[in-house]
Amino acid sequence: MNDPQALRRIWLCADDYGIAPGVDTAIRDLVARGRLNATSVMVLPATFSRAEADALASLNAAGRRIAIGLHVTLTAPFRPLTSGYAPLAGGAFLSVATTLRAALLRRLDAAALTAEIEAQLGAFQAAFGRAPDFVDGHQHVQLFPQVRDAVLAAARRFAPGAWVRQCGSAMPLSGRLTDPKGLLIDALSRAFRARAAAAGIATNPAFAGTYSFRKGTDFAAIFPRFLDRLPDGGLIMCHPGHVDAELVRLDPLTSHREREYAFLDSAAFPATLAAHNVALA
Repeated sequence: MNDPQALRRIWLCADDYGIAPGVDTAIRDLVARGRLNATSVMVLPATFSRAEADALASLNAAGRRIAIGLHVTLTAPFRPLTSGYAPLAGGAFLSVATTLRAALLRRLDAAALTAEIEAQLGAFQAAFGRAPDFVDGHQHVQLFPQVRDAVLAAARRFAPGAWVRQCGSAMPLSGRLTDPKGLLIDALSRAFRARAAAAGIATNPAFAGTYSFRKGTDFAAIFPRFLDRLPDGGLIMCHPGHVDAELVRLDPLTSHREREYAFLDSAAFPATLAAHNVALA
């Protein structure tokens, strides 16, 4: 258990940089004000560009403010960078549920999967001029069978200094029974952590940030529970953003992003961290 007197330094990672201009602007604003210290980048969306990468990277110009990672994307409505990826539906990736089912049944094309993940790593390198600081996955695909092996192999080969995100919780099971998504990714993370350790790849010690995304969910009210038992070096996932037409076109997670941004932008956020003796790493 954490020493209640010891300051814990954590990662607060905004996912989905690159998905839409409104999300990118919100994330950069929070980084500039010290409210985030990590973000993971999607290289597939049409609005992601070298200019968006430069705008994010420039926040580290006077000293490192943020870790920048690759958000491996393998689910609909996005389309692959490579021509041989399979299976697809109408030229786009499958839904997250169908992708997980295919992965569990080992029906993903392993060679095509490897090529796509390597292509996304290459696109990140081209945009930022360097390898990512860490690697994770949109909708947690990095944890799926088949995908996890391809992600770890690609990270080891093309980003040897990077860590990878695992999603195992530090909370006891009794405190997570109302979070089915969290329970699923916690279970998938067990094999992921074992494979990462065997490959000599670092992972975050614990993870938090999942919730139901039900309409009207009060993010400010649930955020403190993410800090409970989270150890030093633990990671909280978040999705702040401003809603624009491109986001609405691509992703159902809209108004929740505005609520997350509002909390992280508020005076209540640093007060919450201080009350739990937590700081950003």
